[in-house]
Amino acid sequence: MQLTEREKKVLNELKDWETALGGYDPNDFELVYDRYLDRSFSLLPQDVQDRFFSMMDDWLFHLHALIQGSQLQLDARERILAAGRVFQPKLENVEGMRELSIEQIEYIAGQQTARHRLYSFVQGGMAGSGGNLVLGVDIPAMAVINLRAVQLIAMSYGFEVNTPFEMMSALKAFHVAMMPKRMQAAGWEELMNDLQQAEDYYFYEGKDELTNITWLEQPLRQMFKGIAIMIFRKKRLSGLPLISMGIGAGANYQLTRKVTDFAQRYYEARYFFNKGVDGL
Repeated sequence: MQLTEREKKVLNELKDWETALGGYDPNDFELVYDRYLDRSFSLLPQDVQDRFFSMMDDWLFHLHALIQGSQLQLDARERILAAGRVFQPKLENVEGMRELSIEQIEYIAGQQTARHRLYSFVQGGMAGSGGNLVLGVDIPAMAVINLRAVQLIAMSYGFEVNTPFEMMSALKAFHVAMMPKRMQAAGWEELMNDLQQAEDYYFYEGKDELTNITWLEQPLRQMFKGIAIMIFRKKRLSGLPLISMGIGAGANYQLTRKVTDFAQRYYEARYFFNKGVDGL
């Protein structure tokens, strides 16, 4: 299929991004940290590790289903379709979003990423200014915000997330997006392999394990952020804990920026796979 000039530009940007992702070299600190985390977690019995990651997987599956079936998400779905009808008046369902041009899809997806980055920024500021209860719900709140953002980006590109394949694709994209950058290349390759090996894009036939030791770094970073917030929370400027609020807001914004950027790249790849473009 003949690509438009904008599609060619987006495709080249995607390939450059893939190359940069595969060429990322971890620094010495990251390598030492990996060895320390592996060594520390290996002290636990294997059955304990398996149960822990199985519980994390179950939690993510249930969280995905809860968000996807919530009225808030259904309303967001209708807003995406309403935005799509501005460009394609006869659009009736999420799959119809694929008929839009790449410029139109990017615009609609960009609205979702901007909105959820703002949500994360506000959530981080609240965590930095409130008490222990507000800080305690920061990690689950960030999981909800970022997983919801991935789902809405998927819908913007025309992929409904209520089938087994699309559910696993969204969860895996979320999982890889949360990984340290030095580990994302392997996760991206697995995502691409899933696309190439899929037969009907309805049933998922790949590995259904999500979390593993490589995924633990981001929750640990969130815990370190919480410690920093607690340290600086009593240092107030003009009656407000501006330092702790800045730490919370900045860290949460950067995390959602990282997740939404990765999700958008993944669904750009899905867009080109759907058009029959090879070489990704």
